[in-house]
Amino acid sequence: MLSVEEARRRLLAMAPEPRVETVPLAGALGRAPADEFIVSSVDVPPFANSAMDGFAVRAADLPGRLPVIGEVAAGATQGPVIQPGTSIRISTGAPLPPGADTVVALERATEADGAIEVTEPIPAGSDVRAAGHDTLAGEAVQLPNPLTPAAIGVLASLGVPEVAVRARPRVAILSSGEELVAPGTPLQSGQIYDANALSLAAAVTDSGGDPLLRGHVGDDPDDVARALTDAAAEAEVVLTSGGVSVGRHDHVRGVIERLGRLDFWRIAMQPGKPLAVGVVNGRPVIGLPGNPVSALVVTELLVRPLIRAVLGLAGDGRIHVEAMLDEDLRKDPDRTAYLRVRVRRTDAGWAARPAGGQLSSQLRALAAANGLLVVPVGEPAGRARQPYETILLSEPDAAENR
Repeated sequence: MLSVEEARRRLLAMAPEPRVETVPLAGALGRAPADEFIVSSVDVPPFANSAMDGFAVRAADLPGRLPVIGEVAAGATQGPVIQPGTSIRISTGAPLPPGADTVVALERATEADGAIEVTEPIPAGSDVRAAGHDTLAGEAVQLPNPLTPAAIGVLASLGVPEVAVRARPRVAILSSGEELVAPGTPLQSGQIYDANALSLAAAVTDSGGDPLLRGHVGDDPDDVARALTDAAAEAEVVLTSGGVSVGRHDHVRGVIERLGRLDFWRIAMQPGKPLAVGVVNGRPVIGLPGNPVSALVVTELLVRPLIRAVLGLAGDGRIHVEAMLDEDLRKDPDRTAYLRVRVRRTDAGWAARPAGGQLSSQLRALAAANGLLVVPVGEPAGRARQPYETILLSEPDAAENR
């Protein structure tokens, strides 16, 4: 069995090339820019302007009494020219009048009889925002990944209405099994609701991908082959759930081999050992286990980093902490276990308790968990009062912290 780290390395090597699309700035928040830099075509701000409401003056005329000979407001295209020994009323953001080099804030001047009195010297350039003091024309501006609200504002300040971003990778999701029916359909004997399709779609969205729900296919290998071929034709990545083990009705792994190639199978992880990864029509196909906890944990550990890699993001984007386990939890010593826990902060540091049952079919425990506590291969159990690496799936509830 492959280690989780080796499986992740191999899968990342199969990451498809990103597509690029252009989106309006209004829809660019959180997107991955296609280019690391953008070159500004303008100075920001494009002209020297006032940082305060006050009076534009020449610093050489201070201190002194200066008549107010005019006014310039924000948005003005042309204003009065300052003369030696005079001042001009100015609003925040208004262009600095020609000849002025300083702004006297309202609170630093006394106004009476059409003039201002300034009783102290004020350094030249005070409360003046120079042209290009934020960005100069021709300057390369680095963009963060993902794009933040401030980065959107920077792009807007450059006069850019839209930005090239990496397209969210399309991930086709296919469920396998005769027993599956869609939620909302009355259950017949022997049937269960397909929980995997929608939970995997949500995990793909949370990772930055674009899920394409392809429904479910029965246990006929030809039907599986057609469904995989169609899915690989419309998506960059294909996820299946179920049908990857060694039972008579498990056909996904064999179909991947028949249509393309199987790169690896079986991972030393708990839950999630029966994992089939290969390529069909040049697209990576990831055959997840059918048990819902296994499918989601494998997606968290392997598919999430793959999607992020397509978006130019490293790692899983999660916070990893060392948490002390509250009680013993048994595991398979031959596999690394990812135990579903509730994590909280205590006076002594991070602590974790089981979120519920640890069987791969117990989805409610995973829904209640905010972390995956990692117990390495070779250990037969997670031991109480021992620290373990823990992947935070969400922020700990403040009410639980103590």
